[in-house]
Amino acid sequence: MKTETSVSFKDRLDPYPGLRVLVTAGASGIGAAIASAFAETSAKIHVCDIDDAALATFQKSFPSCQATHADVADEEQVAALFRIQQERFSGLDVLVNCAGIAGPTAGVDKITEQEWKRTIEVNLNGQYRCLHHAVPMLKASKAANIICISSVAGRLGIPWRTPYVATKWAIVGIAKSLAEELGPDNIRVNAILPGIVEGSRIDGVISARAKLEGVEETAMRADYLKHISLRRMVTGDDVALMCLFLCSPAGRNVSGQAISVDGNYF
Repeated sequence: MKTETSVSFKDRLDPYPGLRVLVTAGASGIGAAIASAFAETSAKIHVCDIDDAALATFQKSFPSCQATHADVADEEQVAALFRIQQERFSGLDVLVNCAGIAGPTAGVDKITEQEWKRTIEVNLNGQYRCLHHAVPMLKASKAANIICISSVAGRLGIPWRTPYVATKWAIVGIAKSLAEELGPDNIRVNAILPGIVEGSRIDGVISARAKLEGVEETAMRADYLKHISLRRMVTGDDVALMCLFLCSPAGRNVSGQAISVDGNYF
């Protein structure tokens, strides 16, 4: 690997070549945007997802990638995922912990125990399981990076979304703690906090909240946009580009940060 001083400023914006990248929930949505972006940089891509159709579509688009069915809420499936990573790629350089669900939209008195536990199980415990298996592999890497996908909900309170918000705040805490813990092993850890991301998930959230508050969906959508300084939603590509930056020489001293990509949501 070249030293930083021997690389041009322009080239420092490109991720290190040949990175072995694992993206959870990487076959659709933000995860697919991230995995696709890394694939364009000659990275060796491994995605997991629970949607077999999405996995097949991603594999068709990127035939050289590894696409694995795995639910991060299941420890056995996560352990198998990392065995495949080791067997196929002989190690790991970048873990993008992206898997997550929206959880219920309801008052805390209406949220069921099952809904609460399911949100925690996927969004938070899923991050732990992947980290648990990834860190020993990352310690052997010369370009190790952990990117935990949180949310703008990881720095704000959002009514009717308590389980989701709780997990996203926790993910920021995980990233900051692990940045200190793993820094001596030259492993950088950051959290990315996407704002309102265009797509079917936010459409569902807006619809559910509009129904809950008894307003029109168009009015609810406009209200969401009023809270963004740039008055537009972000895209999966916006998040993917931040991931590429963090895994480039330009990001070599960025660690322990909660980085919002949200158009300034307030």
